[in-house]
Amino acid sequence: MLLRMNYLFKILLVDDKPENIVALQNMLEAEKRVFVTATNGNDALRELLKHDDIGLVMLDVQMPDMDGFEVASLIKANPKTKHVAIIFVTAINKETRYVLKGFEEGAVDYLAKPLDVQVTRAKVSVFERLYCYQQELKQAIKAKEEVNAQLERFMYTVAHDLKSPLSGVFSLIDYIQTFPEIQASPQVQEYMRLCMEAVNHLNGMIASILDYSRTATYQQKTEPVDTGELARQIVQLLYPPPHIDIHIATALPVVTTNRLKLHQVFQNFISNAIKHNDKPKGQIEIGFSGLHEGYYSFFVKDNGPGIALADHERIFKLFETAGSDQVNPANSGVGLNIVKLFVEERGGKISVDSRPGEGSTFHFTWPA
Repeated sequence: MLLRMNYLFKILLVDDKPENIVALQNMLEAEKRVFVTATNGNDALRELLKHDDIGLVMLDVQMPDMDGFEVASLIKANPKTKHVAIIFVTAINKETRYVLKGFEEGAVDYLAKPLDVQVTRAKVSVFERLYCYQQELKQAIKAKEEVNAQLERFMYTVAHDLKSPLSGVFSLIDYIQTFPEIQASPQVQEYMRLCMEAVNHLNGMIASILDYSRTATYQQKTEPVDTGELARQIVQLLYPPPHIDIHIATALPVVTTNRLKLHQVFQNFISNAIKHNDKPKGQIEIGFSGLHEGYYSFFVKDNGPGIALADHERIFKLFETAGSDQVNPANSGVGLNIVKLFVEERGGKISVDSRPGEGSTFHFTWPA
């Protein structure tokens, strides 16, 4: 990769003697370099906060009131300035212990007075190139995020365009199956069952592909989301069969978050609870178990077939399914992996409590 030196390199020169600053500036003058100066530690800290694009600090160690070690320590302690490279410039004792103290306080290099012009210029040029590489990387990341944002909007549109017709086909097949002439013919019923299976399989494939395309970690729009209302909307869109009873807690909280991501998490858990329920009377509970250290704890509980202990970790891995799903071609093994990514990228946790024959409870935490 060829480095394009298109960025201004701003250097902060800190020395209590103005003549030293002038000499150092004259030594380092070059195209696309800008200098900021300070004659004491407090002024240096103020200049750093005023100029958020300083790439290097040339810091004298021996200064009144606040020496260079103290200034470096404060620079590294501030989240806004801790990334700035520091070179100590000093005429004090060159023993190893002094040099090590400088590195402990956050210096990345050390120059001893009297300065060697060629060495000083060479070292500053190295940090200038590193700074430009960093800026190139930041621009590349920004461009990638912009492209990802466009893809996210495109995929969101595609999801709706593809899923809506499939939902209509699903509802139509479900309605046609109630016709007496259909129910009177086992052969036609089998054809309708195959049609329904194909629609479900296609719907699952589309959902898995689109969900997996949304795993980028770039910043997304946030908004207040009523999780109770969100859960009710999801249940309505999933068309649960009559034998499935779904209870949604009345005290679910409002969170400020990315709606789409939280929607995907809830929808996956609720959809799985409906799809895999094997009881004549299915029961699903969507609830909330409190707020702890800035994270809400949610759960989706069902009375379905349950999951063997050996599969509790495996079901959250990409393309892995529980043992009972190995023969089910509609289960891609993608959904729970996506849910795990969505939860963990926000610092949350996900887990399952389940035993075969006793149902499952999926827990996840989400930032308040």
